[in-house]
Amino acid sequence: MSRQISIGALTLGGGAPIRVQSMTNTDTMDTQATVEQTLRLVDAGCELVRITAPDVKAAENLYNIKNELARSGCNVPLVADIHFNPLAAETAATIVEKVRVNPGNYTDRNNGKTHFTEQEYADELKRIGEKMSRLIEICKAHHTAMRIGTNHGSLSERIMSRYGNTPEGMAQSAIEFAQVCRQQDYHQLVFSMKASNVQVMVQSTRLFVQKMHALGMDYPIHLGVTEAGDAMQGRLKSAAGIGALLIDGIGDTIRVSLTEDPVEEIPVAYDILQAVGARISQCEYIACPSCGRTQYDIQQALQQIKARTQHLKGIKIGVMGCIVNGPGEMADAHYGYVGQGAGKITLYKGKQVVKRDIPQVAAVEELVNLIKQNGDWIEPRQ
Repeated sequence: MSRQISIGALTLGGGAPIRVQSMTNTDTMDTQATVEQTLRLVDAGCELVRITAPDVKAAENLYNIKNELARSGCNVPLVADIHFNPLAAETAATIVEKVRVNPGNYTDRNNGKTHFTEQEYADELKRIGEKMSRLIEICKAHHTAMRIGTNHGSLSERIMSRYGNTPEGMAQSAIEFAQVCRQQDYHQLVFSMKASNVQVMVQSTRLFVQKMHALGMDYPIHLGVTEAGDAMQGRLKSAAGIGALLIDGIGDTIRVSLTEDPVEEIPVAYDILQAVGARISQCEYIACPSCGRTQYDIQQALQQIKARTQHLKGIKIGVMGCIVNGPGEMADAHYGYVGQGAGKITLYKGKQVVKRDIPQVAAVEELVNLIKQNGDWIEPRQ
């Protein structure tokens, strides 16, 4: 388990729920547009909102954005996204709850150098530590958290010269920054290994976690497949990468990166968390695809059951075609709706049969009544 850190009033890691975040795609200098999009994200369930700060002027405007959000009654933690500009990071760290820096372009001097001697490499690490010192001190003074986010597409020439464009290079890049922060007794840290290639993202994150633990570190991990695309492809790539690591027990916060309105990322994130059992936020259905043994309209039944029960957070319902595999495959369901014969249904509570020979036309209502009788029913919001 990772250590727990604070991002404003929000806890992250250390047993806290896996947090869902997104990023605005508005012009940061357009205060009203950024505030409006942030409010829509929060209404959708977003718990941290990242906003780009490409220069000092944009970083300064985070103050206005934060104030406008507060006037709207919204105190969601904000994260300043920084690339190339240490001064912007230092400014933002006095305003928002968290800053994100990229080790590949924050302090490294990418000037075409392709070979570093051992001494030159060591000298660059020393310079990085000195360059990071001011940001670290500002973060300490303002209780600001920091994400050190490595990107596969922006590794520094120094890292590339030794490790190439590899998961090893990504992990090592972040480890170097982790050691700088630890040397300066700063630990409000989150780390991420982002790539558009799912395998690289998964491999580099696993490798970083191994290296981090070997050094006695236990910082929270941010998960995401960057530039995943849109529609089904973006959702599948995100689910494959994020889901694989969550199943490993890795990950404290996630962002689904879609080329869509960022509000569309939030339900996908919750769906991924639900699918791997990491954060239950809705009713879950175990439903078989049906086959020739199914003697009732299972597709219609599933849709009818979902329409009546999808608001029941944390309840698991099995909708199965027949008794051949049905009771076994839905063994961990709270309730079961199983085909018995031609147009007939059997209802289960857990593994126990409750009622047989129910006509399909009445079976959904009977299921709802069973849930009510066992105290698991709540009325849906109007």
